[in-house]
Amino acid sequence: MSSPRAAVQPGSAQPAGEAVTAANQTAQQPSSPAMRRLTVDDFEIGRPLGKGKFGNVYLARLKESHFIVALKVLFKSQIEKEGLEHQLRREIEIQAHLQHPNILRLYNYFHDARRVYLILEYAPRGELYKELQKSQKLDEQRTATRKTMCGTLDYLPPEMIEGRTYDEKVDLWCIGVLCYELLVGYPPFESASHSETYRRILKVDVKFPLSMPLGARDLISKLLRYQPWERLPLAQILKHPWVQAHSRRVLPPCAQMAS
Repeated sequence: MSSPRAAVQPGSAQPAGEAVTAANQTAQQPSSPAMRRLTVDDFEIGRPLGKGKFGNVYLARLKESHFIVALKVLFKSQIEKEGLEHQLRREIEIQAHLQHPNILRLYNYFHDARRVYLILEYAPRGELYKELQKSQKLDEQRTATRKTMCGTLDYLPPEMIEGRTYDEKVDLWCIGVLCYELLVGYPPFESASHSETYRRILKVDVKFPLSMPLGARDLISKLLRYQPWERLPLAQILKHPWVQAHSRRVLPPCAQMAS
């Protein structure tokens, strides 16, 4: 199988919002060296992988190289209706530059009159969220070796709810919420209504079940703090005994950062 970089190249040299593409730079190069724009006709579309408010994701294969991808199809009308054009451009701009084994790759993108198409790395083993739904909760070792992206009400820190300025310390709060949800099966501030969720977040009303390991409880309680500067820094999270006890690999260089 061709490499993803050979199949589709991120358009990093082009401004965000333009449909940029390199057409199938495989071992069998086309006769013309000129670049061309990809279209949906360059793909064989397979089964749906997921559905969302703004579009759907399909398993797809490039016809020329047979490289397998996940093709995310977003409807322009829905994006414009919600006023999310700038956010989409920023997401494309950021994700196209992220190259890490634990982050889903965005290889390229293009658009037509009605839709925006994102060419994403295909992750055949599924989503962490669906795994959590199936298992209800994950044990300590599985929690220590899984990550997910979160952007829901349950993950909002107090400073965002109150409209205060915020910085990277919001991510420390989210790590605490994520650890709790993975271990318990639901987020710590989940309530019957949005207003009650807001209230519990602002009060940092966290209830730890008796089944919660003491080490996990200690870490989470040091992350879910109302004041951002009181939250445990990232370097200290990586050094926390509970994290160290369930890490099977050598921690990355950021573990050496000054706290």
